[in-house]
Amino acid sequence: MTDATAAPPAIGVIGGSGLYGIEGFSEAEEVLVETPFGAPSDAIVRGRFAGRTVCFLPRHGRGHRLLPSELNHRANLWALRSLGVRWIVAVTAVGSLKEEYAPRDIVLPDQFFDRTSQRRDHTFFGEGIVAHVGFADPVSAGLRRLLLEAAQELGRTVHDGGTYVCMDGPAFSTRAESETNRRLGFDLIGMTNLPEAKLAREAEIALATLAMVTDYDCWKTDEDAVSAHAVGGHVQANAATAKAVLEKVIPRIPAEADWPEHRSLDGALFTDRDRWPEETCKKLAPILERFLNS
Repeated sequence: MTDATAAPPAIGVIGGSGLYGIEGFSEAEEVLVETPFGAPSDAIVRGRFAGRTVCFLPRHGRGHRLLPSELNHRANLWALRSLGVRWIVAVTAVGSLKEEYAPRDIVLPDQFFDRTSQRRDHTFFGEGIVAHVGFADPVSAGLRRLLLEAAQELGRTVHDGGTYVCMDGPAFSTRAESETNRRLGFDLIGMTNLPEAKLAREAEIALATLAMVTDYDCWKTDEDAVSAHAVGGHVQANAATAKAVLEKVIPRIPAEADWPEHRSLDGALFTDRDRWPEETCKKLAPILERFLNS
């Protein structure tokens, strides 16, 4: 039974390229979280925003200091979960693989395709505890719907659904890769968001992606191929849009963590409870809390 006097769980925001902070926090504090997986990308800023407790983490560190392949996703998601985060809006810059998904548009993907090479680091489990979470629908439908409503009310161009193909980077795609991704029916390309979605599901956090289009990758030959310099203006405009959407959506997120994603480990844990190693239980305590205390 939920304690009616308890404060609502926290909401996490992972900031992508151009979004390194959110103005308007009250009671803000920087929290340095030590995790068993190493250091997160940066200190987490925790405070009150739009009436809720929000924990903000800049994915690449303030000043954009970390490559996509240098991101410690496990540390980032463990740190947020340890602070009581049960919802995450992951803001991310993406390249478009479709003509109709133009720069400065918002896309709310509902599927991912994994082309990364570091998958062993995209799970919390192992070391004596085996889990296989369901991931057929990798994005929280409830949170995606709230983001859609907020973007529409702001009059932004928003596309509901789409497949995000995740690559390692840091180099952008070749034209051959970009054309192949288009032929396979993918809609967006990025370098960071899929590991976050996998780990959020294991941590029983409802995650949805606020994808902000910056470019057409390099398939559109009547435009210059994507470059870090060329997308600068779009990145800044997208950051302003993301802040507006966040301000509108955060008060609408439920006060009780009772969505399907919040019980995603039910039926996922294969290892018998009496065989769980004590050290692994300690390592995963924020994630396995409800099982350890039952």
